[in-house]
Amino acid sequence: MTLPETMTFMHMQAPGAPDVLRPATGPVPRPAADEVLIRVQAAGVNRPDVAQRQGHYPPPPGASPIIGLEVAGEVVAVGDEARPWRVGDTVCALTNGGGYAEYAVAPAPQCLPWPAGYDAVRAAALPENYFTVWANLFGHGRLQRGERALIHGGTSGIGLTAIQLATEFGAVAYATAGSADKCRACERYGAAAAINYRDADFVEAVRQLTDGAGVDVVLDMVAGDYIARDLRCLALDGRLVIIAFLGGSKVESFDFLTVMTRRLSITGSTMRPRTTAQKGAIARALFETVWPVLDQGRAGPVIHEVFPLREAAAAHRLMESSAHVGKLMLRVAD
Repeated sequence: MTLPETMTFMHMQAPGAPDVLRPATGPVPRPAADEVLIRVQAAGVNRPDVAQRQGHYPPPPGASPIIGLEVAGEVVAVGDEARPWRVGDTVCALTNGGGYAEYAVAPAPQCLPWPAGYDAVRAAALPENYFTVWANLFGHGRLQRGERALIHGGTSGIGLTAIQLATEFGAVAYATAGSADKCRACERYGAAAAINYRDADFVEAVRQLTDGAGVDVVLDMVAGDYIARDLRCLALDGRLVIIAFLGGSKVESFDFLTVMTRRLSITGSTMRPRTTAQKGAIARALFETVWPVLDQGRAGPVIHEVFPLREAAAAHRLMESSAHVGKLMLRVAD
C-alpha cells in the first residue's frame, strides 16, 4: 500500500481557547517497531484533550504533540514487532497522542478490534473511557458484584461507561448529575438512582439510599471540596478513587480521622503516563471481560454528537459547556 506523504491534522499554535485548533498539513507519521499506523476514520474528544489545549496537560516525552487520545480506523502499516495486527485490520486504539488527524500511530498492545456491529464512530468512543473505568473502578477501586458505587459526573462519557459496566457486572450504581434531565439519563442507562447535586446534598442522599450503610466505592472526577464529602459517603473499608480535578487538586483542610476509624482507602491515577505494557494489560482484560458484553450489544458508548474533524473547536466548546450527555466524537473519514 502506497501511503501519502502528508495529512490533515488539527494544529494548536499555542495554548488557548477552542479556536486555537485549526486544520493544518503535516507529515504522515511512521510506526515504530511495536506500533501500527492507522488511517483514522473517527476520533474521540475527551477532557484531557481540553486540558492539553489549555496548556495544562502536556504530552509525555516522545508522544505526538497533536491532540487526541483515541481513534478507530484501518491499519495501513505495521512495525516489525506489532503482532498480531495486519494491514487491513480495523482497530480502535488508545493512542499516546496524535488522534485529531487523518493518520495516527498507536502501540500494538493498546489496540483492540471493533466489537460486533460497531462502526468507526462507536469503536473510537471506546478506548479512553473503557480503559479509564476498568483501571480505576474495577482495578484501583476493586468494585465487586453486590457492592455499591457512587459515580460523579454521571452523564459524562466516563460516567455513563462506569454506570453501565458497574451494573453489567452486578454492582449497584448511584450517580450525580447537574439537572433533572441528566439524572433521568443516568437512570436510563442503569443507575439505581441519580442525585441532582444542584438541588440535594449527595452525602445525605447516599445515606438515605443505602439505609445509612454508605457505598463501597466513589469514582470522583471533581475532587476539591468533594473529597471530604466523598469520604462521608463511604461504607466501612470503602475506597475513594480520584481520576480528575475539575474542582481543583487541593483541599484547604482535611481530617483523616474518618479514614482511620472507617478503614478507608484513597487512591487515584492517570492513564497517559502508564507504560505500553501497563496499558496493554488493561486492553487484554477489556478484551477478555468487556468485549464479549459489547459484542452482545450491551454497555456500549453513548454518542451525543459527531463533528467533522475540522470542527474540533466546536466540539471543545460543547465539552466545556457540559451540556452534553455521553461522548463527543470527530468524524475523520468514511
